[in-house]
Amino acid sequence: MSYQNVPLIITGPFKQLLTMDHIPLKGSLKDAQLEVVEEAGIVHQDGKILEVGLFKEICIKYNSFNSEIQLVDNDIIAIPGLVDPHTHICWAGSRENDFAMRLEGKSYQEIAQSGGGIWDTVTKTRAASDEELKKQLILRANRLLKNGITTCEVKSGYALDLAGELRLLEIIRSVREEHPIDLVSTCLAAHIKPKDFEGGTGEYLHFLTEQLLPAINKNRLSYRVDIFVEEGAFGVREAGIYLRKAKSMGFELVVHGEQFTSGGASLAVKVGARSVDHLEMIGSKAVKQLAASEVVAIALPGASLGLGCRFAPVRKMLDAGCSLAVGSDWNPGSAPMGDLLLQTAILGTFEKLTNAEQLSAITCRAAHSLNLDDRGILKKGKIADFTGFPGRNYKEILYQQGMLKPSMIWKRGILVKR
Repeated sequence: MSYQNVPLIITGPFKQLLTMDHIPLKGSLKDAQLEVVEEAGIVHQDGKILEVGLFKEICIKYNSFNSEIQLVDNDIIAIPGLVDPHTHICWAGSRENDFAMRLEGKSYQEIAQSGGGIWDTVTKTRAASDEELKKQLILRANRLLKNGITTCEVKSGYALDLAGELRLLEIIRSVREEHPIDLVSTCLAAHIKPKDFEGGTGEYLHFLTEQLLPAINKNRLSYRVDIFVEEGAFGVREAGIYLRKAKSMGFELVVHGEQFTSGGASLAVKVGARSVDHLEMIGSKAVKQLAASEVVAIALPGASLGLGCRFAPVRKMLDAGCSLAVGSDWNPGSAPMGDLLLQTAILGTFEKLTNAEQLSAITCRAAHSLNLDDRGILKKGKIADFTGFPGRNYKEILYQQGMLKPSMIWKRGILVKR
């Protein structure tokens, strides 16, 4: 073994450690499939895991190396750093009026038609300064990290013009370069057709492929493209044309689909998308199509809670053989809560998901949905992102339905919360 001059760090002992190793990427799971290491330790160096095992044994094994022991004094349960695969946390303004209108019985579409909805946030975001947008993004990233999330996807989509969308992606990149959390940017310029665009939805998507996407490629601002396939946004046919063009340009594809109407999941399968997100209205045929594909299903229970609508039928999807991840969908309109663990616990309660299914959906399977297979699992060679919850049994995490918060968080081997 050669470890050069970079010190090895041995962190532990943890009362329990869930590696999330050997978890299949698709299908239902039992808790017995979880690998649980008692009185565990993690050996890491330069942000990467070298070994996971019994704390006492690895202390003896690495005693002769240039090692540092980082003791964990209290009872702590360690799991991989949480991964939120779907957020919209780069925005300005607030939409409390939308929420009040929903409580009075107005629908999502009715609120949008009355001047609320996505366009309201677009107007406020366009008017905000770079400094204000960056400040708000940092504050939200801070909250996510505090809650144990070490990797987070962030969408643009609240500018909907050439300069504005590039600005949002540049701000996301700027925060990513200085913040501990890993931010994965996604271009969602195909959120809705902006009201000030002269032309139809197909012409707007053509504008994006001809002007915006080449600029994103040139400046390496994102490698992912998303589109909202829904009534009031974009139809299945035109979305297919847009996504295939984006794919030919080298972008990874994501689809907002099946939130209110059907069609998005089948499209995601046809174009080879990485994921299809929402799925509240998915039917049996589309579930079978997803299960037979490599497309990851991302459920967004925060939107169901914010809108007061049904959850995605994730029990049915897992039993059919789908790959399931869960995202918070944190946004100013339909999902303003932004608490991934709480939302996952609520979804798990209503859909009867096991601990293994819930935890994999926000660790290893969520990482896979972002094509980041270097994290979400605690094993040799993976990034040393791990989260510590107070307690002696991993089942306490979901038993407390999101109210048990992390007390210790490591990002690339660095303790960022204690």
